[in-house]
Amino acid sequence: MDATEAATVAEEFFDTYTRHLLDRDAAALADAYAVPALIEFPRQRILVTDPSQTEQFFAGAFGQYEGIKDASTTITVPAATDHSIWVVVEFEYDGPDDVIPGERNMYQLVRVDGG
Repeated sequence: MDATEAATVAEEFFDTYTRHLLDRDAAALADAYAVPALIEFPRQRILVTDPSQTEQFFAGAFGQYEGIKDASTTITVPAATDHSIWVVVEFEYDGPDDVIPGERNMYQLVRVDGG
């Protein structure tokens, strides 16, 4: 996969992902994650063995986004293969700064069943 295609796939994926975040749609967000999975945070590691874990995680986290009405992303693709795209996403939120000033995460997008 060339760099332009990888960037396009990442942008399309995260446009949808961000919409699901803003809609507080935990089920749709959970559908975006592979199972089994390992989610790494500072001082926290979550081994995901069932899709309901991801849905419950997001449902429990939505409170911290109270007041957020819109978000923008800056997407960087440091690496891509035919199977995976590694993406750094910086989220900037339109809402009270004391809610969440912004986030920066790295994701691995994996090609499954041609998509």
